[in-house]
Amino acid sequence: MTTLPEIYDALAQKGEIKTDAAQEACLPALDTIRAFLEAAPVRKRGLLGGLFQAKQEDLPKGLYLWGGVGRGKSMLMDLFVDHLNIAEKRRVHFHAFMQEVHERMAQARKAEVDDPLAKVAAQIAADVRLFAFDEMQITDITDAMIVGRLFEKLFEADVIVVTTSNRHPDDLYKDGLNRQLFLPFIALIKEQMTIHELSSPNDYRQDRLAGEQVYFTPAGTEARQAIDLIWSDLTGGKAAPLHLAIKGRDVVLPAFHNGAARAGFHDLCGVMLGPGDYLEIADAVKLLVLEDIPQLGRSNFNEAKRFVILIDALYEAKVRLIVSAAAQPEMLYIEGEGSFEFERTASRLREMQDKDWGAE
Repeated sequence: MTTLPEIYDALAQKGEIKTDAAQEACLPALDTIRAFLEAAPVRKRGLLGGLFQAKQEDLPKGLYLWGGVGRGKSMLMDLFVDHLNIAEKRRVHFHAFMQEVHERMAQARKAEVDDPLAKVAAQIAADVRLFAFDEMQITDITDAMIVGRLFEKLFEADVIVVTTSNRHPDDLYKDGLNRQLFLPFIALIKEQMTIHELSSPNDYRQDRLAGEQVYFTPAGTEARQAIDLIWSDLTGGKAAPLHLAIKGRDVVLPAFHNGAARAGFHDLCGVMLGPGDYLEIADAVKLLVLEDIPQLGRSNFNEAKRFVILIDALYEAKVRLIVSAAAQPEMLYIEGEGSFEFERTASRLREMQDKDWGAE
């Protein structure tokens, strides 16, 4: 079997990736998990459906891979999952996974199941030996209260978990409400998973955009084609909708991959979203492509107001921004109530075009 380090070296020799010592240091742990899963027998069915034929003590630990934005965590996850030759694997963004859990629990309650969480955990674990999560982060009190027991059930079913995160486990749900109730989950992560920091000094997402135009005007066919090229480079052509469960509502980003999201102006500003929604979006993404921003004024005042709030949230969260718009920032909103206040938004849009924006 060709090892992950060998596959990584081959990609580097082809010029598809740049070698990075910090990334290479992560590969042995991933390769150990890969080798075990490919060598271990499939699960027994029937009464022993949740158990491997291998002894539980032989199971390798999962992996919690954390580090700064753009260091290559998701690229390594791609490499690992794509070259893991088993059917019982699943990769999912953590936000999307938690929304799925909430939906399944709601269905279980309707069916008057005694323990909805146990039922859902059993369903999720039934056909999965490897769970790969992108961007683990806990910001919601409801998620914080169920995730510990949920993961405990997954581990009991011998599911191996690999996850990426921007935060060390000790910083998950930091300063959150009733955080003391969340601490056993952090202990569980440390017990069941190897904690590995990807401490590369390089921000490859930032480097990829260095020197690139990120504000396109006027919006139209040429702008869309230029953004398509950037988007393809960022995502490798892989993207799927990201659903964020926010206060019982489903907020959708039409395209998402590896922390990068793409949406139209109407998707985010033409619907009834508020500050809390935009804060959640800014927390969930590291780069946003926002297309087809129209001329703003009296005729679309509510949309303009939401746009201002969105830009504020992205600015404070240091989210990288790529846009197509009807005009340059200073000319987007030149008449009507709020035009004076829009000067700050225009200034921020200018600042966010800088090649080093968000690097800190």
